[in-house]
Amino acid sequence: MNKQDLAVHVADLTGLPRADATRAIDALLDTITAALAQGEEVRLVGFGNFVAGERKASTGRNPRTGEPMDVAASVVPKFRVGRNLKDACNIRGNGRASHNHANGTAILSK
Repeated sequence: MNKQDLAVHVADLTGLPRADATRAIDALLDTITAALAQGEEVRLVGFGNFVAGERKASTGRNPRTGEPMDVAASVVPKFRVGRNLKDACNIRGNGRASHNHANGTAILSK
């Protein structure tokens, strides 16, 4: 599923016009991105946590020449999955969720 497919699905579930659903998704992603850029954690209970983690500087190898090269330290976004999301992905043991949420909306199974 890509962002356009997600917008169509959100629009169908909420009754919003597709353009409004797309703007809502964009706002959500922009908000998460801004929070991570400021070093904040974004917690979505049951879904998961977005965190900005630090990657230490290290020495790697140039794949073409095999020579050692320095890899700079960086901040990388990470996602820690929440219990509800993990459970939903393991309903039938094959990663394809197919039941309904408590509120009656279907979980995607593509």
